[in-house]
Amino acid sequence: MVLLERHIKPAANIHVATRVEVGGKLDSSGKAVLVVAWITLFLIGTDLFVVSPLLPFISQTYQVDPAAAGWMVTVFSITYAASAPLFGRLSDRKGRRGLIVFGLGLFALSNALTAYAPTYGWLIASRVLAGLSVASVTPLIYAAIGDMAPSHRKGTWLSIVVSGHLTSLWIGAPLGSFLEHAMGWRFIFGLMAVAGAVLSATHMKLWKTAPAARQASFTAGNGAAMAASVSVTFVWAISVYALYVYLGEGLYSELGASPSEIALSVTFYGIGAVIGNLISGQLTDKFGVVNISNATLLLLAAALIGLGFTFTAGDWVYLLLFLWALTGYAAFSSYQARLAAQYPLKRGTAMAWNNTALYAGITAGSFAGGYVISAFDSFILPFLSGGVALAGYVLSVILSRVRK
Repeated sequence: MVLLERHIKPAANIHVATRVEVGGKLDSSGKAVLVVAWITLFLIGTDLFVVSPLLPFISQTYQVDPAAAGWMVTVFSITYAASAPLFGRLSDRKGRRGLIVFGLGLFALSNALTAYAPTYGWLIASRVLAGLSVASVTPLIYAAIGDMAPSHRKGTWLSIVVSGHLTSLWIGAPLGSFLEHAMGWRFIFGLMAVAGAVLSATHMKLWKTAPAARQASFTAGNGAAMAASVSVTFVWAISVYALYVYLGEGLYSELGASPSEIALSVTFYGIGAVIGNLISGQLTDKFGVVNISNATLLLLAAALIGLGFTFTAGDWVYLLLFLWALTGYAAFSSYQARLAAQYPLKRGTAMAWNNTALYAGITAGSFAGGYVISAFDSFILPFLSGGVALAGYVLSVILSRVRK
């Protein structure tokens, strides 16, 4: 039986092919979309995560301290968070293809500038452009996938492309460290510039635009509703990153973990994140986005509190780290699918605001975690993070009932 994809609603302004599944399986066009989207998010994630292990070498190149070099991440994040909602709203009105192609072209340019920046000032400017480029790509790809995926497979499709970003956390960053040792840090950014240019051309051929249509006005009422919806992601990010940012410090101070043991911990975490993300897509398609997003937030709170009780229990910590990431990223992916279903006519705007909430939550979580470990002790963090996740669950349940 051939499943015909419905024409995308005018608000989406994008389609790829009229058939995406045959007999319940992806056809060639659907596979191409998912593969290219996965590679794109893997590349973008690598661009973000690879900076941390490269900072010592970059700071030596420009004769600045590591804190100053860290502004590469700061200006990137601020630019991304500030500009993503603008690109999201533009994509809902004008279509996604042009902005995605533009963003990847700018990504190539910004990474080329990073690779050849003659001064520290040029380096920071290049990362501002990088943040701007990613803001016009990442949330729009999520929205585009939500547009074209069959209604009974949206969760699965979104989880597949999100796994590209998560995979870069535990493959892209270590690979970058290896390449730095072999070729130098400038080579890495130059390589990403070439990859960005190739992907820009690929996306131009991949997506086909549909006629743009006028959108319903974005009133204060539905703007407030969207802000309330993405606040769950903000709380989720605090609960996860207040602990994750200082995980290595906590394992070292509380368990006396060696560098290799800390690396193994991150590996368990990364594998759990990818598996949780992929599982959540299938579960949301089967049981519904509201049920799974609420349930996984509750399980995340339980996993974090359980981690608190086993934080000093030796090898048990690896299992709890795995379960933490499994439930945490299942919660993130299922909630993202929930937003895609909740705002079909403003999917680009919703995905963009959700990513802004994510970055804001990461920032708030890192500040909160730093305060806790300096004022109290690292072993308290899992319990506090679990309490925040529980608050996120309560908020999610309230919003789902208000929505009904």
